[in-house]
Amino acid sequence: MALQTSPEQPAAVRTISRLLAEWIGRLGTVWVEGQVAEFRRRPGARNLYLTLRDTDADISLTVIADVAVIGAVHPPLSEGQRIVVQGRPDFYAARGTLSLRALNISAVGIGDLLAQLEALKATLAAEGLFATDRKQPLPFLPRTIGLICGRNAAAMKDVLVNARKRWPAARFAVREVAVQGINAVSEITAALHDLDAVAEVDVIIITRGGGSVEDLLPFSNETLVRAVAGVSTPVISAIGHEQDMPLLDLVADYRASTPTDAAKAVVPSLVEQQQVIQALRDRARSRLTGQLERAQTSVLELRARARAGLLRGVELRQQQTTHLTAQLRALSPQATLDRGYAIVSGPSGAIVRDCGELAARDKIAVRVATGTFTATVQDLG
Repeated sequence: MALQTSPEQPAAVRTISRLLAEWIGRLGTVWVEGQVAEFRRRPGARNLYLTLRDTDADISLTVIADVAVIGAVHPPLSEGQRIVVQGRPDFYAARGTLSLRALNISAVGIGDLLAQLEALKATLAAEGLFATDRKQPLPFLPRTIGLICGRNAAAMKDVLVNARKRWPAARFAVREVAVQGINAVSEITAALHDLDAVAEVDVIIITRGGGSVEDLLPFSNETLVRAVAGVSTPVISAIGHEQDMPLLDLVADYRASTPTDAAKAVVPSLVEQQQVIQALRDRARSRLTGQLERAQTSVLELRARARAGLLRGVELRQQQTTHLTAQLRALSPQATLDRGYAIVSGPSGAIVRDCGELAARDKIAVRVATGTFTATVQDLG
């Protein structure tokens, strides 16, 4: 039966604490999986305390275990280790604190971790998070490169040195975070969202220089994988571990095998681009030179053709002129005179075409081929 309370009849703290303890006590024995966030051995202590943290959320629970339970864990319990705890939830009413009394603790084996990763991989693949068609192309020359890496890590130096060797003007926005352990997922995810919100950042590299399966677990974490799938900026995964591919490699827009490979993928080579530009210049110069040579040849050919056409035209006109001149000469009076004919002009000076136009003793002028002479008509036949 629910406890009846009101502003006029509030319950005492001890009553609420007792009811909470009774309700939590009814949960019985539970099995809980998590990651050891904090653990310190205290010599001589009967009970030892550890903080068990959720692997995907910032939620933790205090676990109390006696020395025998802790001692039975193999390999020995350590911070960052994944464990399964069998225990009873306990609410300490006097202080209002919740804890888990451990009855048994076992380390999660590599086989179990890999099986969990395979199951998560299948789930995310079915949702389409690894599909090729959702991957974004990398920019040719990013304005600013976001870099998420370990603090003062060799992987960071590899990316910076090799990228700037290829493109000296490359700009970086670096976020140094934990890349293994209990804080890795939350710090990497926060840095990812931070860089994604910067307008100048055109691509983000998440890098680490390899490691064991346990060390690389944060890069297969569901929270981080979904965060990478959800950002608008292209992401390069450069974990540098070929044997065991973390899920980050599958969801990223580009997978680099090493930090150095990421540097090669994120910026072009200045030397290679200069060579490309020079080759394009040479090709353009060669093409232009060829076009000019062909144009000059064409102009020369046109000039020769025009000259030949003009000469043929002049020759034709000369032939036509000669022919017309000959025709004119053949039709001219002089040509008639040259053949032995004469032109007779009467006393009036008009050309005589009929003997009836003349009379006896008329003075006439006779024109022959080489001159003119006068004569007197003696007889008209």
